[in-house]
Amino acid sequence: MEVSAVKVIGVGMIKFAKPGAHEPYEIMASKAIHAALADADIDYGAVQQAFASYVFGDSACGQVALYRVGMSGIPVVNVNNNCSSGSSALLLARQAVLSGQVDCALAFGFEEMRPGALGSAWDDRTSPLLELERILEEQVPGVMSAPNALRLFGSAALAYIDKTGANPDIFARVAVKTRNHALMNPLAIFDKPISVEEVLQSPMIFPPYLTRLEACPPSCGAAAAIVCSAEFARRHGLLSRSVSILAQAMTTDRDARNRNPIDLAGADMTRNASAQVYEQAGIGPEDVDVVELHDCFTSNEVITYEGLGLCGEGGAEEMINLGDNTYGGKYVVNPSGGLMSKGHPLGATGLAQCTELVTHLRGEAGRRQVKGARLALQHNLGLGGACVVTLYGRS
Repeated sequence: MEVSAVKVIGVGMIKFAKPGAHEPYEIMASKAIHAALADADIDYGAVQQAFASYVFGDSACGQVALYRVGMSGIPVVNVNNNCSSGSSALLLARQAVLSGQVDCALAFGFEEMRPGALGSAWDDRTSPLLELERILEEQVPGVMSAPNALRLFGSAALAYIDKTGANPDIFARVAVKTRNHALMNPLAIFDKPISVEEVLQSPMIFPPYLTRLEACPPSCGAAAAIVCSAEFARRHGLLSRSVSILAQAMTTDRDARNRNPIDLAGADMTRNASAQVYEQAGIGPEDVDVVELHDCFTSNEVITYEGLGLCGEGGAEEMINLGDNTYGGKYVVNPSGGLMSKGHPLGATGLAQCTELVTHLRGEAGRRQVKGARLALQHNLGLGGACVVTLYGRS
């Protein structure tokens, strides 16, 4: 692996919780940061910049959270990039190290969410999804009224089945696979197995394919990661447990006027970002061992298999049939339980994905360990839009 790559030397997260069962955001965030510092075995004073990610909160919430750890006067940048906020903060922390401005940076994310479907907190101004919604209504006349994310990912599910002719039960089978992974993760919200029949019989939220058990739960929580230069890691004796960020890319929407509902749900951004990452690293998707991807709905996991190049166009059903998305198959996708079962506190999600993958590359994931994992791929998507894809390698 490239020894000069930016290193992840510490990660930490708290167990996510349903709304109403959580602590205040600043407490959750400070616990995750303390965990990352302990994991890195460095003092907070070594951190030179911090990037705080969250979606629902007032300005400078990042400072409030970080002040619970220490008030050292360092720059704190607050990041809101919808559901990709956590990975956006990580990207900025990595760029700060790559620029040579700092040797050590902290990215942390947190969220306090309300019960129910995800919606806008600001109904008195232009929605960032307004243009996507307008195009969706042109492409899918009569699309049902529902929260924006559900309409977009639900329409993508319909479009995928229409396009490929796949058995619609693939979405339920992905939910079962992901829940089985979560049973091995003590930090996951859900810890009880489910069956395909239970998924299909749960309340329908976007007919005819998406049910409640095919959507991630609103969640609260926090996660953090500490990145540094190779020289910093070497100087502090941290190279042996460090994990390298080998490549990373953020993309946003391109002209969507001629796009189908699958692209409107982020597939085009995913293809664009993953292609950049593979080119930067000089590898292909076939070289990856473990993946944490943005499964806010099971339909998004399915379309993201293709977006990341894990299977060919229309190949998701075969990939699922062969078990190439779980242990014993070609890839292990979302060993953490993913957003579906681990939870999805928006600002923390990308950093929780980072935490999971770093743990596997270190060989410290316990019962859910992906054996021999050397390359790990992370995909974090926010509609409106931004997609961050990151490739990690064992140092």
